[in-house]
Amino acid sequence: MARKPTRDDGGDSGLGALGADVDAMLLAALERAEAEGGGTGEEISATDETLTTGRMIVTYKEGAADDGALANMGMRTADARDFEDGAVAMDALGDADALLLPEIGVAVISGNAASERSLGSAGAKSLASDSPISVIEPEYFAFSEGDAGEYLRGFLRAAQTIEADLRGLGAPVDEEDEEGGALVLGATPGLIASRVPQSSRSGLGIRVAVLDTGMDLGHPEFAGRAMVSRSFVGQPVQDLHSHGTHCIGTACGPLAPPGNTPRYGIAHRSTIFVGKVLSNSGTGSTGGILAGMNWAIANNCAVISMSLGAQTGVQFGYVAAGAAALARGCLIIAAAGNAASSTGAPANSPSIMSVASLDRNLAPSSFSNRGKIDISAIGRDVWSSVPRPQRHGFKTGTSMACPHVAGVAALWAQTNGSLRGMALWQRLLASARPLPYPASRVGRGLVQAP
Repeated sequence: MARKPTRDDGGDSGLGALGADVDAMLLAALERAEAEGGGTGEEISATDETLTTGRMIVTYKEGAADDGALANMGMRTADARDFEDGAVAMDALGDADALLLPEIGVAVISGNAASERSLGSAGAKSLASDSPISVIEPEYFAFSEGDAGEYLRGFLRAAQTIEADLRGLGAPVDEEDEEGGALVLGATPGLIASRVPQSSRSGLGIRVAVLDTGMDLGHPEFAGRAMVSRSFVGQPVQDLHSHGTHCIGTACGPLAPPGNTPRYGIAHRSTIFVGKVLSNSGTGSTGGILAGMNWAIANNCAVISMSLGAQTGVQFGYVAAGAAALARGCLIIAAAGNAASSTGAPANSPSIMSVASLDRNLAPSSFSNRGKIDISAIGRDVWSSVPRPQRHGFKTGTSMACPHVAGVAALWAQTNGSLRGMALWQRLLASARPLPYPASRVGRGLVQAP
Protein backbone atom coordinates (compact mmCIF):
# COMPACT_ATOMS: atom_id res chain seq x y z
CA MET A 1 0.00 0.00 0.00
CA ALA A 2 1.27 3.50 -0.74
CA ARG A 3 2.67 5.13 2.36
CA LYS A 4 1.50 8.36 3.93
CA PRO A 5 3.91 11.18 3.13
CA THR A 6 6.07 12.39 6.01
CA ARG A 7 7.62 15.25 4.05
CA ASP A 8 6.93 17.27 0.95
CA ASP A 9 7.83 14.69 -1.70
CA GLY A 10 5.55 15.88 -4.46
CA GLY A 11 2.49 13.91 -3.38
CA ASP A 12 -0.91 15.20 -4.45
CA SER A 13 -2.48 16.77 -1.36
CA GLY A 14 -4.92 19.13 -3.08
CA LEU A 15 -8.55 18.78 -4.09
CA GLY A 16 -7.61 16.30 -6.80
CA ALA A 17 -5.87 13.91 -4.40
CA LEU A 18 -7.26 10.40 -4.00
CA GLY A 19 -8.10 11.13 -0.36
CA ALA A 20 -9.55 14.59 -1.00
CA ASP A 21 -12.80 15.47 0.75
CA VAL A 22 -15.59 15.05 -1.79
CA ASP A 23 -17.69 17.83 -0.24
CA ALA A 24 -14.81 20.27 -0.56
CA MET A 25 -14.30 19.23 -4.18
CA LEU A 26 -17.97 19.82 -4.91
CA LEU A 27 -17.95 23.31 -3.42
CA ALA A 28 -14.80 24.16 -5.36
CA ALA A 29 -16.39 22.92 -8.59
CA LEU A 30 -19.51 24.99 -8.00
CA GLU A 31 -17.49 28.11 -7.23
CA ARG A 32 -15.36 27.54 -10.34
CA ALA A 33 -18.45 27.22 -12.52
CA GLU A 34 -19.95 30.42 -11.18
CA ALA A 35 -16.65 32.29 -11.63
CA GLU A 36 -16.12 31.05 -15.18
CA GLY A 37 -19.71 31.36 -16.30
CA GLY A 38 -20.64 34.51 -14.43
CA GLY A 39 -23.97 32.96 -13.51
CA THR A 40 -25.51 30.91 -10.76
CA GLY A 41 -25.18 27.21 -10.01
CA GLU A 42 -28.67 26.69 -11.41
CA GLU A 43 -27.33 27.53 -14.87
CA ILE A 44 -24.76 24.72 -14.87
CA SER A 45 -25.44 22.13 -17.56
CA ALA A 46 -25.59 18.49 -16.52
CA THR A 47 -22.93 17.80 -19.18
CA ASP A 48 -20.68 20.63 -17.98
CA GLU A 49 -17.09 19.75 -17.07
CA THR A 50 -17.88 21.32 -13.71
CA LEU A 51 -19.49 18.02 -12.76
CA THR A 52 -16.11 16.28 -13.12
CA THR A 53 -13.74 16.10 -10.15
CA GLY A 54 -10.41 16.47 -11.98
CA ARG A 55 -9.44 12.87 -11.24
CA MET A 56 -9.56 10.16 -13.92
CA ILE A 57 -10.91 6.62 -14.08
CA VAL A 58 -8.91 3.90 -15.84
CA THR A 59 -10.66 0.79 -17.14
CA TYR A 60 -8.40 -2.12 -18.00
CA LYS A 61 -8.85 -4.74 -20.66
CA GLU A 62 -10.12 -8.02 -19.22
CA GLY A 63 -7.51 -9.71 -17.05
CA ALA A 64 -4.95 -6.91 -17.43
CA ALA A 65 -5.39 -4.99 -14.16
CA ASP A 66 -2.20 -6.39 -12.60
CA ASP A 67 0.14 -5.72 -15.47
CA GLY A 68 1.87 -2.68 -13.94
CA ALA A 69 0.79 -0.14 -16.56
CA LEU A 70 0.40 2.67 -14.03
CA ALA A 71 3.76 1.92 -12.41
CA ASN A 72 5.30 2.08 -15.87
CA MET A 73 3.90 5.61 -16.11
CA GLY A 74 5.80 6.46 -12.93
CA MET A 75 2.75 6.37 -10.63
CA ARG A 76 2.79 5.29 -7.01
CA THR A 77 -0.11 2.88 -6.87
CA ALA A 78 -2.16 1.70 -3.89
CA ASP A 79 -4.02 -1.61 -4.14
CA ALA A 80 -7.41 -2.39 -2.57
CA ARG A 81 -6.05 -5.82 -1.64
CA ASP A 82 -3.72 -4.15 0.85
CA PHE A 83 -6.74 -3.20 2.96
CA GLU A 84 -8.61 -5.60 5.22
CA ASP A 85 -11.45 -7.29 3.26
CA GLY A 86 -10.81 -4.89 0.37
CA ALA A 87 -12.33 -1.91 2.21
CA VAL A 88 -10.19 0.98 0.97
CA ALA A 89 -9.78 3.83 3.45
CA MET A 90 -9.69 6.72 0.99
CA ASP A 91 -8.22 9.08 3.60
CA ALA A 92 -5.30 6.67 4.21
CA LEU A 93 -3.93 6.58 0.66
CA GLY A 94 -1.11 8.95 1.52
CA ASP A 95 0.97 10.02 -1.46
CA ALA A 96 -0.46 7.47 -3.89
CA ASP A 97 -1.01 8.69 -7.45
CA ALA A 98 -3.46 5.90 -8.26
CA LEU A 99 -5.70 3.34 -6.59
CA LEU A 100 -6.09 -0.09 -8.19
CA LEU A 101 -9.42 -1.90 -7.72
CA PRO A 102 -8.51 -5.37 -8.97
CA GLU A 103 -11.87 -7.09 -8.46
CA ILE A 104 -13.41 -4.86 -11.12
CA GLY A 105 -10.39 -4.08 -13.29
CA VAL A 106 -10.49 -0.33 -12.69
CA ALA A 107 -8.13 2.28 -11.22
CA VAL A 108 -8.56 5.87 -10.02
CA ILE A 109 -5.85 8.44 -10.85
CA SER A 110 -5.33 11.60 -8.80
CA GLY A 111 -5.75 15.00 -10.40
CA ASN A 112 -2.05 15.89 -10.25
CA ALA A 113 -0.91 12.55 -11.68
CA ALA A 114 -3.44 12.83 -14.52
CA SER A 115 -2.45 16.41 -15.28
CA GLU A 116 1.29 15.70 -15.25
CA ARG A 117 0.78 12.92 -17.80
CA SER A 118 -1.73 14.87 -19.91
CA LEU A 119 -4.47 12.34 -19.18
CA GLY A 120 -7.14 14.92 -18.39
CA SER A 121 -9.94 15.17 -20.94
CA ALA A 122 -13.56 16.19 -21.23
CA GLY A 123 -14.38 12.80 -22.71
CA ALA A 124 -13.29 9.17 -22.60
CA LYS A 125 -10.17 8.32 -24.57
CA SER A 126 -8.93 4.95 -25.80
CA LEU A 127 -5.27 3.97 -25.81
CA ALA A 128 -3.07 2.08 -28.26
CA SER A 129 -4.23 -1.39 -29.22
CA ASP A 130 -1.34 -3.04 -27.35
CA SER A 131 -2.02 -1.14 -24.11
CA PRO A 132 -3.49 -3.11 -21.17
CA ILE A 133 -5.71 -0.08 -20.54
CA SER A 134 -8.96 0.07 -22.50
CA VAL A 135 -10.27 3.55 -21.64
CA ILE A 136 -9.39 6.58 -19.52
CA GLU A 137 -12.33 8.83 -18.68
CA PRO A 138 -13.11 11.70 -16.30
CA GLU A 139 -14.40 11.02 -12.81
CA TYR A 140 -17.81 12.57 -12.08
CA PHE A 141 -19.58 13.62 -8.95
CA ALA A 142 -22.55 11.47 -8.01
CA PHE A 143 -25.52 12.09 -5.75
CA SER A 144 -28.20 10.27 -3.81
CA GLU A 145 -31.26 9.84 -6.02
CA GLY A 146 -33.85 10.41 -3.31
CA ASP A 147 -35.00 13.86 -4.39
CA ALA A 148 -37.52 13.68 -7.23
CA GLY A 149 -36.82 16.44 -9.71
CA GLU A 150 -33.99 17.69 -11.85
CA TYR A 151 -30.53 16.21 -11.49
CA LEU A 152 -28.95 19.54 -10.61
CA ARG A 153 -31.37 19.97 -7.74
CA GLY A 154 -29.32 17.24 -6.07
CA PHE A 155 -26.09 19.04 -6.98
CA LEU A 156 -27.26 22.35 -5.56
CA ARG A 157 -28.90 20.83 -2.51
CA ALA A 158 -25.67 18.98 -1.70
CA ALA A 159 -23.73 22.25 -1.91
CA GLN A 160 -26.30 23.95 0.35
CA THR A 161 -25.99 21.12 2.86
CA ILE A 162 -22.21 21.41 2.95
CA GLU A 163 -22.34 25.18 3.43
CA ALA A 164 -24.99 24.91 6.14
CA ASP A 165 -22.95 22.25 7.92
CA LEU A 166 -19.83 24.39 7.81
CA ARG A 167 -21.80 27.26 9.35
CA GLY A 168 -23.35 25.01 11.99
CA LEU A 169 -26.86 25.55 10.65
CA GLY A 170 -27.78 21.93 10.00
CA ALA A 171 -28.97 20.42 6.74
CA PRO A 172 -31.79 22.07 4.78
CA VAL A 173 -35.18 20.41 5.14
CA ASP A 174 -36.03 17.83 2.49
CA GLU A 175 -39.71 18.33 1.83
CA GLU A 176 -40.10 14.78 0.54
CA ASP A 177 -39.41 13.48 4.06
CA GLU A 178 -42.50 15.29 5.31
CA GLU A 179 -44.91 14.08 2.65
CA GLY A 180 -46.67 10.82 1.96
CA GLY A 181 -50.06 9.27 1.84
CA ALA A 182 -51.90 6.97 4.20
CA LEU A 183 -50.30 3.60 4.93
CA VAL A 184 -52.02 0.28 4.57
CA LEU A 185 -51.99 -1.61 7.88
CA GLY A 186 -49.72 -4.62 7.91
CA ALA A 187 -47.26 -3.65 5.18
CA THR A 188 -46.35 -0.70 2.99
CA PRO A 189 -47.91 -0.38 -0.49
CA GLY A 190 -44.57 -1.14 -2.15
CA LEU A 191 -44.26 -4.47 -0.38
CA ILE A 192 -47.90 -5.36 -1.04
CA ALA A 193 -47.64 -4.55 -4.75
CA SER A 194 -44.53 -6.75 -5.01
CA ARG A 195 -46.25 -9.62 -3.14
CA VAL A 196 -43.66 -9.62 -0.37
CA PRO A 197 -46.03 -10.44 2.53
CA GLN A 198 -47.09 -13.68 0.80
CA SER A 199 -43.49 -14.88 0.42
CA SER A 200 -42.10 -17.43 2.84
CA ARG A 201 -38.55 -16.30 2.14
CA SER A 202 -36.53 -14.03 4.44
CA GLY A 203 -33.19 -13.53 2.70
CA LEU A 204 -31.48 -15.81 5.24
CA GLY A 205 -27.89 -16.49 4.23
CA ILE A 206 -27.85 -13.80 1.52
CA ARG A 207 -25.43 -10.88 1.67
CA VAL A 208 -27.00 -7.62 0.55
CA ALA A 209 -24.75 -4.59 0.09
CA VAL A 210 -26.31 -1.13 0.10
CA LEU A 211 -23.92 1.54 -1.18
CA ASP A 212 -25.27 4.90 -0.04
CA THR A 213 -24.92 7.49 2.77
CA GLY A 214 -24.40 4.86 5.47
CA MET A 215 -26.72 3.64 8.19
CA ASP A 216 -28.00 4.69 11.60
CA LEU A 217 -26.09 1.89 13.30
CA GLY A 218 -28.03 2.37 16.53
CA HIS A 219 -31.50 2.19 14.99
CA PRO A 220 -33.45 0.01 17.45
CA GLU A 221 -35.27 -1.94 14.74
CA PHE A 222 -31.94 -3.31 13.48
CA ALA A 223 -30.58 -4.37 16.87
CA GLY A 224 -28.94 -7.78 16.66
CA ARG A 225 -28.90 -7.88 12.86
CA ALA A 226 -25.85 -9.28 11.10
CA MET A 227 -24.21 -6.15 9.70
CA VAL A 228 -20.82 -5.25 8.22
CA SER A 229 -20.05 -1.58 7.62
CA ARG A 230 -17.26 0.32 5.87
CA SER A 231 -16.80 3.92 4.75
CA PHE A 232 -15.27 5.05 1.45
CA VAL A 233 -15.67 8.81 1.93
CA GLY A 234 -13.48 9.51 4.97
CA GLN A 235 -16.50 9.94 7.27
CA PRO A 236 -17.91 7.53 9.88
CA VAL A 237 -20.52 5.12 8.54
CA GLN A 238 -23.14 6.65 10.83
CA ASP A 239 -25.79 8.16 8.54
CA LEU A 240 -26.35 11.86 9.14
CA HIS A 241 -28.24 12.27 5.87
CA SER A 242 -31.02 9.59 6.13
CA HIS A 243 -31.01 8.36 2.52
CA GLY A 244 -28.95 5.24 3.22
CA THR A 245 -30.93 4.27 6.32
CA HIS A 246 -34.16 4.59 4.33
CA CYS A 247 -32.89 2.38 1.49
CA ILE A 248 -31.50 -0.24 3.86
CA GLY A 249 -34.86 -0.26 5.64
CA THR A 250 -36.74 -1.13 2.47
CA ALA A 251 -34.27 -3.76 1.25
CA CYS A 252 -33.48 -5.41 4.59
CA GLY A 253 -35.72 -3.97 7.33
CA PRO A 254 -37.53 -5.97 10.03
CA LEU A 255 -40.40 -8.38 9.53
CA ALA A 256 -42.50 -6.95 12.34
CA PRO A 257 -41.62 -3.43 13.55
CA PRO A 258 -42.92 -2.57 17.01
CA GLY A 259 -46.17 -0.76 17.69
CA ASN A 260 -48.44 0.29 14.86
CA THR A 261 -45.60 0.62 12.33
CA PRO A 262 -46.37 -1.44 9.21
CA ARG A 263 -43.83 -3.83 7.78
CA TYR A 264 -41.49 -1.88 5.48
CA GLY A 265 -38.53 -4.27 5.07
CA ILE A 266 -38.16 -7.16 2.65
CA ALA A 267 -35.09 -9.39 3.24
CA HIS A 268 -35.43 -9.24 7.01
CA ARG A 269 -32.90 -12.00 7.78
CA SER A 270 -30.26 -11.10 5.23
CA THR A 271 -26.73 -10.04 6.18
CA ILE A 272 -26.41 -6.29 5.58
CA PHE A 273 -23.23 -4.84 4.11
CA VAL A 274 -23.31 -1.07 4.61
CA GLY A 275 -20.98 0.76 2.24
CA LYS A 276 -20.83 4.51 2.82
CA VAL A 277 -19.93 5.85 -0.64
CA LEU A 278 -21.84 9.14 -0.31
CA SER A 279 -21.03 11.78 2.29
CA ASN A 280 -23.50 13.16 4.81
CA SER A 281 -24.43 15.76 2.20
CA GLY A 282 -25.41 12.97 -0.22
CA THR A 283 -22.37 13.62 -2.41
CA GLY A 284 -19.95 11.07 -3.84
CA SER A 285 -17.60 10.46 -6.73
CA THR A 286 -17.19 7.68 -9.27
CA GLY A 287 -13.92 6.51 -7.71
CA GLY A 288 -15.31 6.20 -4.18
CA ILE A 289 -18.40 4.41 -5.46
CA LEU A 290 -16.26 2.01 -7.52
CA ALA A 291 -14.20 1.31 -4.39
CA GLY A 292 -17.42 0.37 -2.60
CA MET A 293 -18.47 -1.86 -5.50
CA ASN A 294 -15.03 -3.53 -5.48
CA TRP A 295 -15.46 -4.22 -1.74
CA ALA A 296 -18.96 -5.65 -2.11
CA ILE A 297 -17.86 -7.96 -4.92
CA ALA A 298 -14.73 -9.05 -3.01
CA ASN A 299 -17.04 -10.02 -0.12
CA ASN A 300 -19.37 -12.02 -2.39
CA CYS A 301 -22.50 -9.95 -1.85
CA ALA A 302 -25.15 -11.61 -4.01
CA VAL A 303 -27.11 -8.35 -4.26
CA ILE A 304 -25.63 -4.84 -4.46
CA SER A 305 -28.11 -1.95 -4.26
CA MET A 306 -27.14 1.53 -5.47
CA SER A 307 -29.65 4.37 -5.16
CA LEU A 308 -27.29 6.99 -6.53
CA GLY A 309 -26.07 8.40 -9.80
CA ALA A 310 -25.18 11.17 -12.19
CA GLN A 311 -27.07 12.36 -15.24
CA THR A 312 -24.22 11.45 -17.59
CA GLY A 313 -23.69 9.03 -20.43
CA VAL A 314 -22.44 5.51 -19.86
CA GLN A 315 -19.28 5.43 -17.73
CA PHE A 316 -16.94 2.59 -18.66
CA GLY A 317 -15.77 2.02 -15.10
CA TYR A 318 -19.31 1.16 -14.03
CA VAL A 319 -19.74 -1.15 -17.02
CA ALA A 320 -16.60 -3.04 -16.02
CA ALA A 321 -17.72 -3.25 -12.39
CA GLY A 322 -21.13 -4.59 -13.40
CA ALA A 323 -19.58 -7.23 -15.65
CA ALA A 324 -17.13 -8.26 -12.92
CA ALA A 325 -20.03 -8.58 -10.49
CA LEU A 326 -22.01 -10.85 -12.82
CA ALA A 327 -18.94 -13.02 -13.42
CA ARG A 328 -18.57 -13.44 -9.63
CA GLY A 329 -22.24 -14.26 -9.08
CA CYS A 330 -23.22 -10.81 -7.83
CA LEU A 331 -25.99 -8.60 -9.19
CA ILE A 332 -25.78 -4.81 -9.10
CA ILE A 333 -29.14 -3.00 -9.06
CA ALA A 334 -29.27 0.79 -9.50
CA ALA A 335 -31.81 3.62 -9.50
CA ALA A 336 -32.56 4.98 -12.99
CA GLY A 337 -32.60 8.61 -11.78
CA ASN A 338 -35.16 11.35 -11.25
CA ALA A 339 -34.57 13.85 -14.05
CA ALA A 340 -37.53 12.77 -16.24
CA SER A 341 -34.85 12.26 -18.88
CA SER A 342 -32.57 9.47 -20.08
CA THR A 343 -31.39 6.91 -17.55
CA GLY A 344 -28.27 8.15 -15.77
CA ALA A 345 -25.08 6.39 -14.69
CA PRO A 346 -24.50 3.81 -13.31
CA ALA A 347 -27.96 2.43 -14.13
CA ASN A 348 -27.44 3.04 -17.87
CA SER A 349 -24.65 0.43 -17.91
CA PRO A 350 -25.67 -2.74 -19.78
CA SER A 351 -24.19 -4.84 -16.96
CA ILE A 352 -26.23 -3.14 -14.18
CA MET A 353 -29.96 -3.62 -13.61
CA SER A 354 -31.87 -0.32 -13.93
CA VAL A 355 -34.94 0.38 -11.78
CA ALA A 356 -37.71 2.87 -12.59
CA SER A 357 -40.23 4.32 -10.13
CA LEU A 358 -43.98 3.69 -10.09
CA ASP A 359 -46.69 5.59 -8.27
CA ARG A 360 -49.06 3.68 -6.01
CA ASN A 361 -51.49 3.22 -8.91
CA LEU A 362 -48.66 1.38 -10.73
CA ALA A 363 -48.23 4.14 -13.33
CA PRO A 364 -44.72 5.42 -14.13
CA SER A 365 -43.72 8.29 -11.83
CA SER A 366 -43.47 11.60 -13.68
CA PHE A 367 -39.89 12.19 -12.50
CA SER A 368 -38.59 8.71 -13.29
CA ASN A 369 -35.95 8.50 -16.00
CA ARG A 370 -36.63 6.49 -19.12
CA GLY A 371 -34.80 4.62 -21.87
CA LYS A 372 -32.59 1.85 -20.51
CA ILE A 373 -35.03 0.46 -17.91
CA ASP A 374 -35.03 -3.20 -16.84
CA ILE A 375 -37.66 -3.42 -14.10
CA SER A 376 -39.74 -1.19 -11.82
CA ALA A 377 -41.14 -0.87 -8.31
CA ILE A 378 -43.09 1.65 -6.25
CA GLY A 379 -40.94 4.69 -5.52
CA ARG A 380 -43.37 7.45 -4.57
CA ASP A 381 -44.20 8.16 -0.92
CA VAL A 382 -42.30 5.16 0.44
CA TRP A 383 -42.31 4.65 4.20
CA SER A 384 -39.13 3.21 5.72
CA SER A 385 -36.57 3.67 8.46
CA VAL A 386 -34.70 6.96 8.95
CA PRO A 387 -32.13 7.92 11.60
CA ARG A 388 -33.15 8.57 15.17
CA PRO A 389 -34.93 10.29 16.78
CA GLN A 390 -37.52 10.23 13.98
CA ARG A 391 -37.00 6.50 13.19
CA HIS A 392 -39.41 6.41 10.20
CA GLY A 393 -40.38 8.65 7.32
CA PHE A 394 -41.54 8.97 3.72
CA LYS A 395 -39.24 9.52 0.76
CA THR A 396 -39.83 9.64 -2.99
CA GLY A 397 -37.62 8.77 -5.95
CA THR A 398 -36.18 5.96 -8.03
CA SER A 399 -33.91 5.55 -4.98
CA MET A 400 -36.92 4.21 -3.13
CA ALA A 401 -37.87 1.83 -5.96
CA CYS A 402 -34.36 0.39 -6.22
CA PRO A 403 -34.19 -1.27 -2.75
CA HIS A 404 -37.58 -2.90 -3.36
CA VAL A 405 -35.96 -4.76 -6.24
CA ALA A 406 -32.81 -5.48 -4.22
CA GLY A 407 -34.79 -6.92 -1.32
CA VAL A 408 -36.87 -9.10 -3.63
CA ALA A 409 -33.67 -10.22 -5.38
CA ALA A 410 -32.39 -11.46 -2.02
CA LEU A 411 -35.57 -13.48 -1.52
CA TRP A 412 -35.16 -15.08 -4.94
CA ALA A 413 -31.46 -15.76 -4.27
CA GLN A 414 -32.45 -17.67 -1.12
CA THR A 415 -34.71 -20.00 -3.10
CA ASN A 416 -31.89 -21.56 -5.12
CA GLY A 417 -28.12 -21.36 -4.85
CA SER A 418 -27.86 -21.28 -8.63
CA LEU A 419 -29.75 -17.98 -8.82
CA ARG A 420 -26.74 -15.73 -8.81
CA GLY A 421 -25.48 -13.05 -11.16
CA MET A 422 -27.15 -13.17 -14.58
CA ALA A 423 -29.39 -16.08 -13.56
CA LEU A 424 -30.83 -13.93 -10.76
CA TRP A 425 -31.25 -11.00 -13.18
CA GLN A 426 -33.20 -13.20 -15.60
CA ARG A 427 -35.41 -14.62 -12.85
CA LEU A 428 -36.36 -11.14 -11.67
CA LEU A 429 -37.35 -10.16 -15.22
CA ALA A 430 -39.19 -13.40 -15.95
CA SER A 431 -41.26 -13.15 -12.76
CA ALA A 432 -42.10 -9.43 -13.07
CA ARG A 433 -45.76 -8.41 -13.42
CA PRO A 434 -46.34 -6.91 -16.89
CA LEU A 435 -47.67 -3.36 -16.95
CA PRO A 436 -49.48 -1.51 -19.79
CA TYR A 437 -46.64 0.94 -20.41
CA PRO A 438 -43.62 1.02 -22.72
CA ALA A 439 -40.56 -0.94 -21.69
CA SER A 440 -38.63 2.32 -21.84
CA ARG A 441 -40.67 3.46 -18.82
CA VAL A 442 -41.18 0.28 -16.75
CA GLY A 443 -38.91 -2.40 -18.23
CA ARG A 444 -40.36 -5.89 -17.82
CA GLY A 445 -42.81 -4.56 -15.25
CA LEU A 446 -43.35 -4.62 -11.48
CA VAL A 447 -40.91 -6.74 -9.46
CA GLN A 448 -42.55 -9.74 -7.75
CA ALA A 449 -41.38 -11.78 -4.75
CA PRO A 450 -41.13 -15.59 -4.90
